[in-house]
Amino acid sequence: MVLDSFFNFIFGGILKLGGPWNIIIISFLLTLFVNLIIKLFTDQNVMKRLKEESEFFKNEMKKFKNDPQKLIETQKKAMESSLNYMKHSMKPMLITLLPLLLIFNWLGKTFSQQGDLLKIPFSLPLVGSGLGWLGTYILFSFAFSLILRKILKLH
Repeated sequence: MVLDSFFNFIFGGILKLGGPWNIIIISFLLTLFVNLIIKLFTDQNVMKRLKEESEFFKNEMKKFKNDPQKLIETQKKAMESSLNYMKHSMKPMLITLLPLLLIFNWLGKTFSQQGDLLKIPFSLPLVGSGLGWLGTYILFSFAFSLILRKILKLH
């Protein structure tokens, strides 16, 4: 497939490092890509305001838990705010969706036969004592996302 050759060329140097470093670096690069797209295609001031509104409504709902009428009114406002937040976050998600689907397809083909890339010091019922490429990717992309969102000041 043409895309396999393309991704092999793009990530070729990283692939030579061997696991788990290749997945860790690819995880960082993809997480950076997604977070930069979010930064470029969302108004962070609006996102911050909507997040603060959400927190405000959450606290208001706690106050009105014994007053059903006010609780319902507050829930409606909270729902509007949540929908507005989702609307603003939809554009970067749509921009990154296709490239990530293509890359994940390639990652699955490239790394599915490698078995456990990362050993964990305890055994989990569904995982066992190691993580394959997908588990390693998810673990590190979560950590990288937390760090990058702080650095890029994303809301």
